[in-house]
Order: sequence, then structure tokens, then C-alpha cells
Amino acid sequence: MTRDFLPTPRSARLILPEAFERPAATPLPAPRCTLLVVDDEPAIVALLAEQLGAEFDVTTAATASQARRSLRESPVDIVLTDLQLPDGTGIQLLDWVHQTSPGTARVLLTGTARIEDAADAINCSRIHRMLLKPWRGEDLVTTMRGVARTLLLERRNDQLLGQLRASHEELEDNVRLRTSQLEEALQQLQVKNQILEKMALTDPLTGLPNRRAIELIARKELLRRARTPSPIAFGLIDADHFRAINTAHLHCGGDHALVWLGQKLQGSLRAADALGRVGGEEFMVVAPVTDAAGAEALGERLRVAVAERPTLYQGVPIVVTVSLGFAVCPAGAAVNYEALRKQAAAALSEAKGGGRNRCVTVAAG
Repeated sequence: MTRDFLPTPRSARLILPEAFERPAATPLPAPRCTLLVVDDEPAIVALLAEQLGAEFDVTTAATASQARRSLRESPVDIVLTDLQLPDGTGIQLLDWVHQTSPGTARVLLTGTARIEDAADAINCSRIHRMLLKPWRGEDLVTTMRGVARTLLLERRNDQLLGQLRASHEELEDNVRLRTSQLEEALQQLQVKNQILEKMALTDPLTGLPNRRAIELIARKELLRRARTPSPIAFGLIDADHFRAINTAHLHCGGDHALVWLGQKLQGSLRAADALGRVGGEEFMVVAPVTDAAGAEALGERLRVAVAERPTLYQGVPIVVTVSLGFAVCPAGAAVNYEALRKQAAAALSEAKGGGRNRCVTVAAG
């Protein structure tokens, strides 16, 4: 028969004499486990092996030292030991088992029922069950079957916990990998967006800012000078007789001339100035902190840079000249982009009407 003795993390139980018998529950089939029986009485060892051999793989030892040697060579699932051994106590042996192989179930067999022995066995050796001599074979098998079932359930639980940890770690690894891939994709997207944004603001032929970009620059400069008053010059540049260049050299020659013209103009500007292509053969210049005298000097420098020598296309020289119109707004004068551009366009028309290859500067505001 079995009876609960003292509660432990692994539910230690004590089998008491037949006077305290109670009906045993119908047992479930238990898995087969390895069992080491330790007792110095051959008859008891033989009886235990006979009663448990049908459900357990039984090995035996007569002393604690033999048991330790056997366990070092071949660990087992369960150790069943007598309390009194020739070279120590079963409690000491089970304590050693607990220290060296905590996954091994520990059962103490004793002919006495002293509360001190039970307390030591439960608290020090953390035994799973305690059996009293004499025992009934049915109770012995039921108890050991329960020990085996509990042991295997605990191992299955540990296995499931390990699988859960592994799954959790795998999930974390996948999340980290996915996060890294997402960050990389976002970086690539940012690069592509920057490229697209640059393309949206760049003239594909000359590589200069396009109309939208140069207009944004002009408006920003006007906002800046509203906070910090300073003069500003706004210029429009147009290639003279460009249709004749296209006719003589076809559009490929005309494109070559436009690229060359953009480079010549860009190379003659200050670092603070901005140049953009606004369409066809027309370019726009924004020159911050530039008064009328500065605009005239800038316009003349641009005109001379273009006209001083022709460009070669397929070995044939192409002569290019430009007409320029600058509108200059002095410091403190209020002007908006539309008005400034309109006045620069009027100055450009005057330059073209006056014979081309010249620069006209007008006061704005």
C-alpha cells in the first residue's frame, strides 16, 4: 500500500505496513526504465529484481561504492537503495546521486520509519519515494511504476521546454534576420528615393538643375533675403540662333552644344551662384548677394566664356553665343519670384533685340 508522507517538489511518498492499507488505484501502464537496486542482503535484492524485472531493466549493487562505480559507468533512470549499507547510508548515496545526476529518480527502502530518516531523505537527498519493509509486491510495483511515470513526464516536460526555448530562439533569430533585411531594404529604398528625387530635379541632358529645381532655389533665396536683406540678381540666358545649329548639325550636334554650353556657364559662376536649364536652349542664373555692378560683371563674364572659342563636334567647330538678361533687386526692396522672372525675361528680350551676344541688366522692385 502507499500513503503520502511529506510533500516535496517531486511528491515523496511512504509505503506503510498493511495495518494502514487502503485500496490502490488502478495503475496505468508505465514505460520501461532502467533501475539500480542497492542492498547488501542477496535475498532482498533477488526479491526486488524478481518483482520489478517485468517492467524495469534491473541492475544490482551490494554497497554504496559499488553503486557509485556502476552509476559512473552506466547511468540509470532510477536508484532504489536500502537505508543501511555496509559502507554508509542510503541517504548519503541518494544525496550523491542528487548531486551528480539530478535527473535520476531516487527511492529509499528502509525497515524503520523514524521521522528523522524521512526528513533527511526528503530534505537532503530530495527522494521521490520512500518504501518500508516489509512491502507488498503489488504496492511496490505500483509505487515504482508511478516513479517511472513521473520521471518520464518530467523529462518529457523538460524536452518540450527545450523545444519551446529552441523555437523561441529560432523565432527571435528570424525576427532579427527579418528586421535586418527590412532595415537593409529601407536603406536601399532611401537610396533609390534619393536617386529618384535627384532625377526629378536634374536635367537629364546637361546634368544641371532642371526648371523645377532652379525655381525652388530662386524662391528659397528670396525667402532668405527677406530675413537677411541683401541684393539679388536673377538672370535668363538664351543661346543665339540655336535653331540654325540644330539644322546644320542635327539634334545630336545641338545636344552636344547644349552640354558644352552648360559646362561653360557653370564654370564661370561663383560657388554661391546657381545655374539651371529651364527648357530648350534657355538657362537661368540665381546670384545671391549681387548688386547691379556685380550682375553686369557676371553677365559679361558668362558671355565672354561662351563666345571666346567654339566647340568641336565630330571635328567641326560650332560657334555658340548667348544673350543674357539680368534683373537686380537691391537690398531692402520687396519682390516676388514671378515679378523678378518677368523683368529678367524683358531684359533678355532687349538683349536679343539689340543684336544678341550681349547682356542687359535692369533694376527690379
